[in-house]
Amino acid sequence: MPHFRSAFLAALSLTIAQGAAAETPVATPASASPALKVELNAADTTEANCKLTFLITNELSAPLDKAVYETVLFDREGTVNRLTLFDFGELPVGRPRVRQFVVPQTTCENLGRILFNGAQSCDGAGIEAGTCESALAPATRTEIEVLG
Repeated sequence: MPHFRSAFLAALSLTIAQGAAAETPVATPASASPALKVELNAADTTEANCKLTFLITNELSAPLDKAVYETVLFDREGTVNRLTLFDFGELPVGRPRVRQFVVPQTTCENLGRILFNGAQSCDGAGIEAGTCESALAPATRTEIEVLG
């Protein structure tokens, strides 16, 4: 009988522990805010021009009909090289898109940083003003720093 009693007590302890664990809230990572991911995927010098290739993924709740960013290009010394507009065009929800921009009369080796200064236009049904700026998530796979 003592063997039965210790098996019963062990099972009871396990059941109580499982019940307590079920009541203890488990920490879950905070859900990520919807984002507009813009990754500088490649930077290639062709002749005297720099070709920048971006991978863009719209994780917002609605497609974008148009997304144009005022973009500042800095040289390796940190001096502004130029201010330009990058038109990423239509961006459907959840479908990555690749966009390329040729920056004339500069080599990619001369660029040190790209700053998305703000959204010049951001159009789409259900898209609130400021969304393209607040949801911007810049990244890079190159030696050029990308900020937003």
